Amino acid sequence: MSLIELTIPPREADIGDLLVRRLLPYMKRRTLGPFIFLDHMGPAHYDEGHGLDVRPHPHIGLATLTYLFDGEILHRDTLGSHQAITPGAVNWMIAGSGIAHSERTDHAERVHANDVHGLQFWIALPKEFEEKGAEFAHYEASTIPTIESPGVRMKVIAGSAFGEESPVKIHSPLFYVEVHMNAGRHFDLPPQYRERGLYLIDGAIRVGGEDVTPHTLPVFLPDGTVRIEAVSDAHFVLLGGEPLPEKRFIWWNFVSSSQERIEQAKEDWANGRFGDIPGDKNDALPLPPDRVKSGK
Repeated sequence: MSLIELTIPPREADIGDLLVRRLLPYMKRRTLGPFIFLDHMGPAHYDEGHGLDVRPHPHIGLATLTYLFDGEILHRDTLGSHQAITPGAVNWMIAGSGIAHSERTDHAERVHANDVHGLQFWIALPKEFEEKGAEFAHYEASTIPTIESPGVRMKVIAGSAFGEESPVKIHSPLFYVEVHMNAGRHFDLPPQYRERGLYLIDGAIRVGGEDVTPHTLPVFLPDGTVRIEAVSDAHFVLLGGEPLPEKRFIWWNFVSSSQERIEQAKEDWANGRFGDIPGDKNDALPLPPDRVKSGK
């Protein structure tokens, strides 16, 4: 019997001189636990003088988690945060009632050829936290718990898993774990959370004896223990958690349990009410034309 409920394929999206593989949201699966968005960035290579340019843009009702495997990105936001994201560290931005930020390759990195490779997630906030004030936190790689056994190395990036807990401040039960596993090794993922999945970055693995295609996100059936085996050396992440009880609406960069709140956020961005980003006040992304509204 298959342990996989659904396998989500990637689709391409352009986020500012960078094509990404987007897995969430997906037509048949809007969320996985509280995770509502997943982009796999790169690996991308930029020649001297070039780099990533994700222009100033707003968010409400969510937290963003940015995690790099290679390269460096400069985060700036309307709180005045100015933080370089480097491999293994965690950038955690809680949008709450509203924040704007930009993500770019710093000028110092553009003087030479540079690379970017990583993942970005959006995590929907519980209803009681949607309108709290925005926050930003950076967690150095040395603070992220590591679990090692023969041929398997895990990092508990957010939430709790395998007896370890990340220092990242979360608002609902979830887990996000990076795994490097050598060929021939295996481990079991227990049914600690109602919704669980896996994103395969590189290599070959099997889930319950089924081959997993690279750059896809298999969503596991609830309740059962899931055996994950490495056919070759593999790099992947595990993610999931408890689903939020209310439907979430998603439009552009806005997430909310209220469609009316999203309409207000549109008006606020169009009228410059999110504030300025120190050092990156110009070149903000315009509000896109209305698209079809979507819920969970």
